Amino acid sequence: MDEMTLRPEAVEWRKSTRSGPDGGECVEVACLSGRRRVVRDSKNPLGPVLMCDGTAWEAFIGGLKDGTVS
Repeated sequence: MDEMTLRPEAVEWRKSTRSGPDGGECVEVACLSGRRRVVRDSKNPLGPVLMCDGTAWEAFIGGLKDGTVS
């Protein structure tokens, strides 16, 4: 699956563990081939997605863990 043919219903989305149970500000992530990730707003499942490669995703998660990304 490439960037131009991503169908949101065709991937397995996971809700962030930091998202609240009341449906507030929720983020979902899905894994694609080649370690790529896509992120979306769960309140707008057919809206835009942010796609990144594995290196960028690992840097993002590392920044969250060490506090350099908030």
